[in-house]
Amino acid sequence: MDLTVEKSGNLEGAVKAPPSKSYTHRAVIIAALAEGVSEIRDPLIAEDTLSSLNACRAFGVRVDEGDAWTVHGSGGELETPDDVIYLGNSGTTLRLMTSVAGLAENYTVLTGDESLRKRPMQPLLDALRPLGVEALSSRMNGLPPIIVRGGLRGGSTSIRGDVSSQFISSILIAAPLTDGVELMVEGDFISRPYVDMTVDVMERFSVPVDYSEGIFRVEPAVYRGLDYTVEGDYSSASYLAGAVAAAGGDVLIENLFRDSRQGDRIILEIISDMGAEVRRGEDHVRIASTGELSGVSVNLHDAPDLLPTVAVLGALATGRTEIGGVEHARYKETDRISTCAAELRRLGVDVTELPDGMIIEGGASGGTVWSHGDHRLAMAFTLIGLREGITIRDAEVFSVSFPDFPERMMQIGCRMNLS
Repeated sequence: MDLTVEKSGNLEGAVKAPPSKSYTHRAVIIAALAEGVSEIRDPLIAEDTLSSLNACRAFGVRVDEGDAWTVHGSGGELETPDDVIYLGNSGTTLRLMTSVAGLAENYTVLTGDESLRKRPMQPLLDALRPLGVEALSSRMNGLPPIIVRGGLRGGSTSIRGDVSSQFISSILIAAPLTDGVELMVEGDFISRPYVDMTVDVMERFSVPVDYSEGIFRVEPAVYRGLDYTVEGDYSSASYLAGAVAAAGGDVLIENLFRDSRQGDRIILEIISDMGAEVRRGEDHVRIASTGELSGVSVNLHDAPDLLPTVAVLGALATGRTEIGGVEHARYKETDRISTCAAELRRLGVDVTELPDGMIIEGGASGGTVWSHGDHRLAMAFTLIGLREGITIRDAEVFSVSFPDFPERMMQIGCRMNLS
């Protein structure tokens, strides 16, 4: 489907940021491992998070869907899945559930769509071996499908920190249900805030995590079921905030907490540096802008999902925008550095691609771009449309993480149509 975005300005009103995708994944998986019943309130209901919910069901966990998700915890006693578990495009589910699969007896097979089957997994598979899990790529190339043989017992292991923080989160989530785990992170520790979010949810479910001098330590423990409310998502809110910054206006974005551990909260600093006015409350943010933006230099080492948003804002800004520190963005749903650069060039933008980012000279015009099946590209490029007009091909992929994206954008005055 095509998303056509018309020039829009003077955005106004109030809009609620959608629930956090990252927190929803972690909450439902940890609740599935807990003892007792948990209520997951205000979960993000989207393709990716439903992949995690259904993966938990595949291991015999009962989850009742309604206004909240009621999860009847397994206490770590998981059933062997009846069939291959298909995860769609959810890389988070794939990574987190690979270690969890080690808690079940016999074999589990995890796979997904064409994009998911290109996501690197070998560092996690290697790190699980010393902990008692035999996990391998079915094609022996380090990529899904992944076959996991149960037997996770704990122990000491190490893992590279420069490919995906989800590998670290995966081992940590399963660790309390073993004899204990000591996990050393080797090299550059990318996207650290995502691991902080994992630890945050683990501690909410009564499991402490120790970290010092590059080593995580998790002792045997029991997750305790509880009522858990999912906070708003700064990643998805970046499109709402970016829309105001680009098109101009004054908008209140609700459900964004000042004390959040989400690394993507840095988007507020970035748009402020570009010229927007940002006023923060305890649970909301007000963005005001004239639409006139200046280029910036940013390091997105800990917030790689912001790359498309910052790139398109840079394309609308006066002067140069430099983005660095995100080589790991090449291993997302697409090679986001390459695809962002290619689509910006379609719109007449001067882009220099770097190994870990890009340099953008502002000056985007309208036109037609392709999503490459990447939900974040599809949503980010709407911001150019608000100033110049744009058509985004295969735009329906926004449903992976933000199912009502067009409706929430139109709520503040963005003119767009999906057809």
